[in-house]
Formats: sequence, C-alpha cells, structure tokens
Amino acid sequence: MAPAPAPLDPGAPDPAPRRALIVGPAGDRGAQAGARALGQAGWTVGIGAPAGPGLLGAARAAAVRHEVPCPRGDGSDFIDGVRRALAEGSYDLVLGAGDDWTAAVSAYRRHIPAAVAHPVPEVLAAALDEVRLAERASRAGLDVPRTLPGTDASLAAWEGPVVVGCRARWVPGRTRPGPFAPELFPDAASAAARVHRIRAAGAEPVLRRPVHGRPGALIGVHHDGRLHGRVQLVTSRLSPPPDGVPVRARTVPVDDALAARAEALLRGLGWWGLVELQFVPGEQGRPHLVGLGGRFSGAVALAEAARPGLADAWARLALGRPVPRLPDARSGVRCAWLAGDLRRAVAERRGGLAADVADTLRWGLVARHGVEDPLRPGPDRRPVSRRSAGGDRSR
Repeated sequence: MAPAPAPLDPGAPDPAPRRALIVGPAGDRGAQAGARALGQAGWTVGIGAPAGPGLLGAARAAAVRHEVPCPRGDGSDFIDGVRRALAEGSYDLVLGAGDDWTAAVSAYRRHIPAAVAHPVPEVLAAALDEVRLAERASRAGLDVPRTLPGTDASLAAWEGPVVVGCRARWVPGRTRPGPFAPELFPDAASAAARVHRIRAAGAEPVLRRPVHGRPGALIGVHHDGRLHGRVQLVTSRLSPPPDGVPVRARTVPVDDALAARAEALLRGLGWWGLVELQFVPGEQGRPHLVGLGGRFSGAVALAEAARPGLADAWARLALGRPVPRLPDARSGVRCAWLAGDLRRAVAERRGGLAADVADTLRWGLVARHGVEDPLRPGPDRRPVSRRSAGGDRSR
C-alpha cells in the first residue's frame, strides 16, 4: 500500500519531490497526456520507451527521453533500462503506461530504486484478470457481463455471441509481443480458432458476453477507501468505430450509488491510486463493468482535461506526500481528442465526409483537450534528446 498522505493545505509549501519517469510504448497517447498533466502541475517528466521515434517521446512536457526496452523475457533488459533512466534523471517516481508496462513496473518494483505508482502485483493481477474482476465486482453489487475462462467445456456450452480475449494482460517471462485484443464473434464455433491461437501463444483465453451501448467511465484517485476527484464520462464517439478508444466524451453527474459500489470493489481489491472503471449499459440501461485500469489512458486524458489535478494527486499519493482535495468534475464539460476524432470522421463519414469533419471541428473548438488543443500550441513534434548508458545522443 502507498503511504497514507495528508490533505494538502493550499497555503503551506509542498516539499514533495517533483521528478517522475513514465515508461511505456513510444506511441501511447494516454501517457503523453499524463506527461503533459504532470508537467503543467510543476513536475519534471522523463519518458522511458523503446528505441525509435514516437509521439510519447516527443511530448513537450517530457524533459528528456530515455531508452527502455520492452518488458519481455526475464525482464533483465527492462529493469536495466529503468535503472539507467532513474540514475540519469534522478527521478523520484516511476509510472507505467500500457497494461503490460504497468504490470512489469509493479512486478519488478523491488529492483527499481524509486517509488512505484501502482499497487502490488497481486492487486494488479486480480484487477486485470477479467474472470476474477467479474467475480469480485459482482460481490460488490456491480452488474457484470457473463465472463468465463475459455476452456473447451465453457466454449462448447456457450450460446450466442461471444467476446474472446486474454485473462492476463502481461505474464513475466513471456517473449511474445503480448495478449490478443478482445474480439467479437457471432457464436462459439467461429470463436474456436481464436481461442486456440491464444492458447498456442502461451496465454489463457477468456469468454465474455458482449454488452452494447454508449460506453462510459468512472475515474478518480482512490485512497482511504474513497474515490476522490471523481469524473464520470459518457462517450459519444470512438476511433476506430465501433470498438476503439474514446475521442469525444462529456462529463455527467456522478452516480453516487454506482460510485459506492465501485468503492466497495476497490476496497476489496486493496486498490490505491489512479483508477478507471469502464462501463457499458446492458439491455435495461444498467451500467455493466467491463474493465478496470490504473494507468494513463485515452479516457483518463479526457478526465484530466475536465478535472485537472488527477495526475498530480496520484503522483503525490505514490510518494506519501500531501494530496490536494479534489471535488467532483462539473457535469456538461465536453472533452475531445481532435486528431483521433478527425480520423474517425474520415472513416465513418456520418452524414457524409464534409458534414462529419465540420461537426468534429465544431465539437473540438468548444471542448477540453486531453492531448492537443486547437486554440493553443500543441505538443512539440520535434525529437527530444535520448540518453543511454553511454551518454546523450540525438536522433
């Protein structure tokens, strides 16, 4: 567990260290938004990513980019890369971007000479395992879609459409690139080949009943048994449609009953820190929990735009420092990822290409932006410096 923080007195100086390292895939948009949010809160932010160009490494909020290999095999290259980055940047805190990087940071925390902004591996494993999460969420009073391990018996007994995915997002020692993304099939027979491919890759498949509707999320920082800085989002556009990442959303009043059940789940898990609970309405409009994350993501980027301070509070909490009091986000705030929404418009063409692009621009001009803002200069797209064990290099 993280050290218990004290509320922040706005009139008192905050002695917290202000240097954070985000490690993750080079193109992770949520992590870029996290770097921007921490930078705006006064943090010096470094990026650790594999070699090669990428949007994450070009974020203006990042002071420097470090080369950190992907967490594969026995993890030794990943650990060495993180340790080099910490030594070069004198960082106080490490945050993961992407489920596999987050799980690796947590799993290898005893080898990392800095604070880790994620729960211990046992808590993360329970939260990122769809079967175990569904069981715990149901006990906490949350609605969940039917979710079963992808065994031959459960596949043979399954009726109707099915979503096939992986139980674990990351497993230590795995050398393959990672789990398969969830995929929808009309019936169990057509899903069988996907189940077998997941097994052949050394992963464990999971079967889930699909739920349809406008996705939403409940986001905040969980500590002391409560969810602080609550932001409830309803998504109206996804890229790519129909099952991509949120590109257009708005805040709605927090459903206190839903939040109370979510807090019961988080307390049962032993969760602390940033959390995103993903919901999709079921047939009767009741929100069904379909996922839980504890990292920067597209939805978290939109939430941070609507309720600034989430990233800063999370980082302070991980260091055991005073945490600012965070009220709920106000409802009716529009949030957008403009570049992603424009790509969606080109692909989807609602009412025609010109009409969809014009609607996207109108929405974007009055929305908060998690990554770039068309009314202000966006993130610097120029390469930033890279560091290795041998010193500074430029690309």
